[in-house]
Amino acid sequence: MAALPQSLELTRKLIAFDTTSRNSNLELINFVRDYLHAHDVQTTLIPDQTGKKANLYGTIGADDRPGICLSGHTDVVPIDGQNWSSDPWALTEKAGKLYGRGSCDMKGFLGCVLAAVPQFSKTRLGTPLHLLFSFDEEVGCLGVRRALSVIKDLPVKPKGCIIGEPTLMQVAIAHKGKKSMRAHVHGKECHSSLAPKGVNAVEYAALAIAHLRSMGRRFAAEGPFDHDYDVPHTTVHTGTIQGGTALNIVPKDCTFAFEFRHLPVQDPEALYAEFKRYVETELTPEMKKIAPETGFGFEQISAFPGLDTPEDSEITTLAKNLTQANGTTKIAFGTEGGLIQEIDIPTVVCGPGSIEQAHKPDEFVDIAQIAQCEAFIERLRGKLAA
Repeated sequence: MAALPQSLELTRKLIAFDTTSRNSNLELINFVRDYLHAHDVQTTLIPDQTGKKANLYGTIGADDRPGICLSGHTDVVPIDGQNWSSDPWALTEKAGKLYGRGSCDMKGFLGCVLAAVPQFSKTRLGTPLHLLFSFDEEVGCLGVRRALSVIKDLPVKPKGCIIGEPTLMQVAIAHKGKKSMRAHVHGKECHSSLAPKGVNAVEYAALAIAHLRSMGRRFAAEGPFDHDYDVPHTTVHTGTIQGGTALNIVPKDCTFAFEFRHLPVQDPEALYAEFKRYVETELTPEMKKIAPETGFGFEQISAFPGLDTPEDSEITTLAKNLTQANGTTKIAFGTEGGLIQEIDIPTVVCGPGSIEQAHKPDEFVDIAQIAQCEAFIERLRGKLAA
């Protein structure tokens, strides 16, 4: 089974737009909007506060009844520091693979969706098809929140959603949530020969990080567990740390970033509260005994909820039917699915390619996966037809 030339050409055009999250995505969004309008699809542009980025939402078919939404993000991760064998902003076909930034995550899926639009527009649909194109997914699922704030108040909203993140066209019904934080440790500097008179921000950061590690070890040993995941428990991770100016100065400042990747059954706020309670009861009092102005400060970097869709839900049953497979899976990486589910739109994840290829140099998607995705969407058209 070979992918359709129209799908590949549309994917080629999408990849040519450098929509790295730090950039505007409006050029791509305007291209998609013009394309949809050319096929009589009415759309709603949902911009961010700056007007430099936007989501796009459209419906094919009657707007007086709930339909199925196909959703994907338009932004991609940076190519900075990566060694590519070909131009990352030009789709390169080689040995049955399509190379380019976003080919897998997730412009290949968006190309398949757009390629199907002409046939959907010509079909008398008993159930409408909704399309949602978002921005800034790669930096914390930020952009879609603005779109969902609009969609949730529409007279009619989708009754189910399929996000085309790369799952090798398997139906994923769940993924972990994430809460990432940055801690600022404020100490008191002095000459290192007088260390007891200072408050060592690096050392107190180390104690806090050690507590985070002990939390992670506890989850690994005691759970809760869900063995459908590769890592069947909540994880706690410290990723960066900066502090101190010289060895002979007790450091005044230290900053570290940490995250919880939690099973959907666990409350990330409770996890964070447990850690913060340790800091406030065990560490901060010690620091303030020496210098009252010292202590910890925290700021959230990003957060998104986990996804947990029942095996017997309507959207799961539909997606399994469209893949012509009975099984489902749970994925390690996060998506916008948990946020979409929060506004009562049941959601699954199913798209072409492997997450193993995403974010890397020479990112690719197999053409066979694109063909499977096209067949999936064509079966969906048959299901939605009146």
